[in-house]
Parts: sequence; structure tokens; C-alpha cells
Amino acid sequence: MEPLDEDSSRHWAEPGVYRVAPGVYRIPLPLPHDALRAVNVYAVTDGESLTLIDSGWALTEAREQLAAGLKGIGAGLGDVGQFLVTHVHRDHYTLAVTLRREFGGTIALGEHEEPSLKLAGAPGTAPMAAQVRLLHQAGAEPVVEELTALFGESPRRTAEDVWEEPDVWLTPGRRAALPGRELEVVHTPGHTAGHVVFVDDPAGLLFTGDHVLPHITPSIGFQPAPAELPLRQYLGSLRLVREMPDRRMLPAHGEVSPSVHERVDELLAHHDHRLAEIGETIARGASTAYESALRLGWTRRARKLTELDPFNKMLAVLETGAHLDLLVAQDRLAATDTDGIRRYTLP
Repeated sequence: MEPLDEDSSRHWAEPGVYRVAPGVYRIPLPLPHDALRAVNVYAVTDGESLTLIDSGWALTEAREQLAAGLKGIGAGLGDVGQFLVTHVHRDHYTLAVTLRREFGGTIALGEHEEPSLKLAGAPGTAPMAAQVRLLHQAGAEPVVEELTALFGESPRRTAEDVWEEPDVWLTPGRRAALPGRELEVVHTPGHTAGHVVFVDDPAGLLFTGDHVLPHITPSIGFQPAPAELPLRQYLGSLRLVREMPDRRMLPAHGEVSPSVHERVDELLAHHDHRLAEIGETIARGASTAYESALRLGWTRRARKLTELDPFNKMLAVLETGAHLDLLVAQDRLAATDTDGIRRYTLP
């Protein structure tokens, strides 16, 4: 396939290879049964060396589309020298592991992802064990029952699991992407504890991963090793990016956008509104994160919690809990834990 200009009128998730800037190409890869449609992998190349930012989900179809995209810029899967991964979620990390097994190359991942990566790959680990514990704490037993019916209760560790450690644990600072081309690694916790973004200052680009997305608000703290007050971390990371010079936004899901700042401002305003809205549910009689989530609208269509699928119900309840816990930390609410359930009241 031939590279297309990034300003093409095609939908951002349509397979292909798209020119973003000199030496930078966006390759959307498919996701299984996922409303996000696709994940963007970015190829950075000088014609000889090749680095990928994020890698995609370890699926046959994703591998084939990545190979086709790289062929369009005169490269192959075996030419990838390194994978710079924004965070440890499956759609960003796992294809890098399978390709490293076959072709070599190095994987670099934020150092604060190590606890979650170890738990994800531990033998006998139950699926979403941490999330189930948090759902119990949120009083969301109906959601736990739906998840159990969907995924089962038995611990699992299969050959399809690809949670091997990276070659490099990234710390903030400069990282060579190509000979003579460096990226700045910036730690942006919140979506996950070890999420990082990559700044290409000379080109005016910011590879935002899932930290800043053009159409949706990222899930907060969805990881095997939960963080304390992940929403506070996320809002702090947004403010950190807002203090940096504005750049073109190269997100993991959605189209390339001209301004990171514009979207960060929208996200900060959204969470300010959501904090007030969630606090109001407690004032009106809700006492748990589950009860609060039931009173809120979800997605742009303001759907009821009961209209969501079990996985997105889980994310909704956990996000509600993250907002409630931040309101407690800000002394706008009080919380008590009784019989394993966290209940919130006005202070």
C-alpha cells in the first residue's frame, strides 16, 4: 500500500499508512470487539533505521496490517529496531513482544509499569482481579456477577499471554529514536501508573498514547496494580502537558490533531464538571460509587449505566470511584469503609 497524506478524508481507523510529518507515519491496526475501532502505531524512520511508537495487539490481522503498512514505506517487520511503548495495555504492548521473539529488536516501557506487568504475567492470576476487588468496594455486586458470567472465575495463564518484560525501563529524559533524532520521554501517570508520552521537539509533535485522545476521556487507573488517587495523577499529568509548548497531537486512538493544548483544556473542563456532578449525586442520596454511577449519564449519548456492556459498566463504576476518592482528598466529601464497602457522605 502506498502512503497517504494525513489530511486524507478517509476515516482515521481505515487501514493504510499515513504521512504525519517527514519520517513519521501513522499505521492504524485493528482491535478485537472494541469500540475504539483501532490503535495507531507510529513509524519513525530515516530510511535505514526504524522505531515504532506502540505496537498494537498481538493479533494475526494486526500483524498483517502492520507488515503491509511498513512495506508501503520500504520496510518490513524485521527492520524494527525498537518499540517505544506508551503504556502496558494489551493493545499497545503485546504485538511488540511477539515480534521481538521472532525478529529481535528492543522494547522500552515506562518504569512505573513494572508492578502491573509482573501481575499481568504471574501464573494463576485471575482476570481483572484488582478491578473485581474495587467493584466490591464500590458496592457493585451486580457488575461483578456480570463480569464473572462473561469471563469466569478461574485463574488463567495461557500461551496467548505475552507479558514479558521490556529490554529497557524508561525514565524521564532523552531517548534516541533514530541516529540523530531524539525524543523526550515524559511520565504522565493516570491512565496507567507508568504511562509516558514522547515529545519530538524539532518536529513539533507529541505522541500522546492514551493520555490525551481527541474524542474520548481515557479510562482512569485500569491496571493490575491499582494506584492511589489515579484521577489526581491524571489531572496533574494533563496540567504538566498544558505547561509544555503546544504541539501537534499524535494520539493512540483517533485522528492527528493540530493542538494538544486545545484538547487538554477540554479534558480538564470535563473533569471539573464531572467532579461537581458526581459530588451532587452524593448530596442527593447516593452513598457508593455504584449508586452514584447509576445516576449519571455515560458516553456522549448520556446512556444509563444499565445500558452499557459489563466491561464498560466496570470502567464506569471505577471511574466514578476515582472521582469520589479525589473529592474526599479535596475535603469535599467524607468516606467510611464498612464491611468492605466504601460509603461517601457530605463532610
